[in-house]
Amino acid sequence: MKVKLILLLLCVGILGLSQNIYAQTNRTVSGYVMDASNGEALIGVTVLVKELNAGGVTNPYGFYSITVPEGEYTLIYRYLGYETIQKSVDLTEQNQRFDIRISEATEQLEEVIVTGERADVNVSQVAMSVEKLGIETITKMPALLGEVDVVKSIQLLPGVSTVGEGASGFNVRGGGVDQNLVLLDESPVFNSSHLFGLFSVFNPDAIKDVKLIKGGIPAQYGGRLSSLLDVRMKEGNSQKFSAQGGVGAIFSRLTLEAPIIKDKLSFIVAGRRSYIDVLAKPFLSDDLSNSVFNFYDLTSKVNWNINDKNKVFLSAYLGRDRFEAADLFGSNWGNRTLSLRWNHLASEKMFINTTAYYSNYDYRLEVGNPEEDAFDWKANIQTYSVKPEMTYYLNANNTMTIGARATLYEFAPGETAAIVAGQQLPPFGMPLMYGLESGVFVGNEQKVTDALSLQYGLRLSSFTYMGEATTLEYADAEEPGTRRQPIEGSEVVYDKWEPITTYSNLEPRFSVKYQFNELSSIKASYNRMAQYIHLISNTTASSPLDIWYPSTNNVRPELADQVALGYFRNFKDNMYEASVEVYYKDMRQLVDFVVGADLLLNTYLEGDLMEGIGRAYGTEWYLKKTRGKFNGWISYTLSRSERKTMGINNDEWYAARFDQTHNLSLVAIYELSKKWNVSSNFTLISGTPASFPSSTYEIQGYSPAHNPSNMRNNYRIPAYHRLDLSITYDPESKRRWDGEWVLSIYNVYNRRNPFSIYFQPNADRRPENVVTDNQAVQLSIIGSIVPSISYNFKF
Repeated sequence: MKVKLILLLLCVGILGLSQNIYAQTNRTVSGYVMDASNGEALIGVTVLVKELNAGGVTNPYGFYSITVPEGEYTLIYRYLGYETIQKSVDLTEQNQRFDIRISEATEQLEEVIVTGERADVNVSQVAMSVEKLGIETITKMPALLGEVDVVKSIQLLPGVSTVGEGASGFNVRGGGVDQNLVLLDESPVFNSSHLFGLFSVFNPDAIKDVKLIKGGIPAQYGGRLSSLLDVRMKEGNSQKFSAQGGVGAIFSRLTLEAPIIKDKLSFIVAGRRSYIDVLAKPFLSDDLSNSVFNFYDLTSKVNWNINDKNKVFLSAYLGRDRFEAADLFGSNWGNRTLSLRWNHLASEKMFINTTAYYSNYDYRLEVGNPEEDAFDWKANIQTYSVKPEMTYYLNANNTMTIGARATLYEFAPGETAAIVAGQQLPPFGMPLMYGLESGVFVGNEQKVTDALSLQYGLRLSSFTYMGEATTLEYADAEEPGTRRQPIEGSEVVYDKWEPITTYSNLEPRFSVKYQFNELSSIKASYNRMAQYIHLISNTTASSPLDIWYPSTNNVRPELADQVALGYFRNFKDNMYEASVEVYYKDMRQLVDFVVGADLLLNTYLEGDLMEGIGRAYGTEWYLKKTRGKFNGWISYTLSRSERKTMGINNDEWYAARFDQTHNLSLVAIYELSKKWNVSSNFTLISGTPASFPSSTYEIQGYSPAHNPSNMRNNYRIPAYHRLDLSITYDPESKRRWDGEWVLSIYNVYNRRNPFSIYFQPNADRRPENVVTDNQAVQLSIIGSIVPSISYNFKF
């Protein structure tokens, strides 16, 4: 019934409006909005038709299109932090195109008061559960070792969390780290962390826009259950050469951008490299002097403005982490992405973007000396994709999006080579696996009345698991929650690219906004998501060596339905933004694991996998001050995330390993003067669940810890809380070179936050015939205060 209702609304909304679309002569005004200083396209600029109190916003490429009845109008372009521009247009005889360049406001507060324009996008837009952070805000926030971090910044927003320092990725509304679709210029990034989660792979000097969508996800996106993190790179300064970078305690960075042909062809190249191993070398023993501990990344983009109707963008990313301890062990992993996008204006109303990308995430582990005994393991996931998408600005009240996507996956779950006593053994491991994910979608954003707006769409997705492969069938487990064994004689051999099994899902999306007045609105959303690839990990937090695995004849895709309801209210001429949202997410066919599952290099891995259900629900409170010398926000999330799998936890609901009941974040940024800026973050989070023993038994003088009740995640580690401070000094040199010093203090009051707690026999000597008891050991990744100083420059 819900699917039929969505289809009916889609047809009525798009076709039923045709009776008044052409009742009078309409004209269209369109164009791009760019930063006057560097030519960067500006995302989300409000373009208002003053006489009609209607308009639109620029898309991710800075393009806008508004269709109105013929006449003379005043267009108002406004964007937070930039000057407001008014432009008179004559639309009595023909369509008009205006490419606008706007400059940053020199005195932002006064500009807003003088024009009287209100930054009320959070109230007026249909989309809910959307969080945007400008890179200007991110760079002012305190960070570990003074290094600005995109992923760490979004963890201070409502509904976003992590299980602790040293954990890769992030969790959104009770979902796993693999349930977030992370895009860098539309290319997926499968591991967004450097240095085991302490830093992200995104170079802040190369980033223009960061948007996180937690619910009400538009129809053009799919493939993950929880969220979309859309990171957009800068396009390169098309006006003049510029450079910026920084020297920090752990790594340095440099970014160069310049026009190749002014206003026509530009580029940006940004690089980072850590030097932990260089700093540590004097303190290492001779046998470890050749150790390598570092990471690096290189981000680049070329922007070619072919003509008024065609633009081409080529983006690339290369990053790697390396940890090698002489001849003892070595581990390295990294991402490579390449995306090519073509923007084409088919008409004043039709914007077409076609994207093709390649993404590769690989990881490797080496142990021992190749001349004696050694072990080498490597794995990766590669994707190739093409996505054409058309945006049609039907009229002032309707914007349609239509498109499709096809993605080819190649999975290499693990391949090993071993050397024993100097002799090479035959390689062994899991075979390559292939999958094809495709989808078609249609959506519309419709303004029904001045108060009521809708956003609805439909996505049809499918996934085909393909050969070359030999499939197996598995018998039912002897007891729920235990390993399943393959059925003898069930093997079926498939040739390369031969379809093995196909899954299809219909994914409706719907959002509605009712605006009471200029300062308040209520919104609701529903979306269904399907996820066809899975991160195979049963650790507290994902590691770089976890494997990605496709849906197969034995592993079904994960599904989720989420509903959300929110109230949005602004105060004092939009200086304060407030919102409260409640949500409920129902998840099915989630991948779970038997007790003692063997996940690496296991030919019969699917026998160790189980299928469970999940639910996540909560409320998110958010208060943000947007202007003035003092600004920042307070966010609080009260939530639960639970799982249920037959044979686990006595078949009862249990808390997911990333469940956090309370999550409080405070961010404060204060401009003391034009030269001095102070900021602070405070975080208080409930402890994450853990499986602790509830009893012991005696054997040969020892008392091993034991959990006879089979309860999973039956305790919680202590709460996590931390305060960070940062002071920035900018001497405001009038020369072309502009530099600033940043002093940051991470974990100001030296809190030893636990990452995990485990149990081991007490190491103290015991008298004869006295049983050795157990002791709980707390592991902290960063258990002390971390001061640092860094220098950032720009010219």
